[in-house]
Amino acid sequence: MDGYSYLTFDQRRKIEALYSDGERVVDIAAKIGRSVAAIYEELKRGYTGEFDRNKRPVYSADLAQQTTQENIRRRGNRRAANQ
Repeated sequence: MDGYSYLTFDQRRKIEALYSDGERVVDIAAKIGRSVAAIYEELKRGYTGEFDRNKRPVYSADLAQQTTQENIRRRGNRRAANQ
C-alpha cells in the first residue's frame, strides 16, 4: 500500500482558499501536487450544500477534515484518524 497518503488539513485549507478565489481544479491540483481526480473527490467530500456567487459548490476544509476522520474511525484505522 505504499504511495497512498491522505490530504493534510493544511492542504485542505489551501484547496479551500484557491477554490474560493475562483481557481480552476486543474490549477489547484498542480499547486497542491495531487491528481485532478483527487481534488474533485475532495471537493465532493467538503461540499456544504450551498453555491457561491458563480454558482460553484461551496467547499469547506473543516467539513472535509471532519468527514475524513469519521470515515477513518468507522473503518477502524485508528492511526490515520489521529493525524
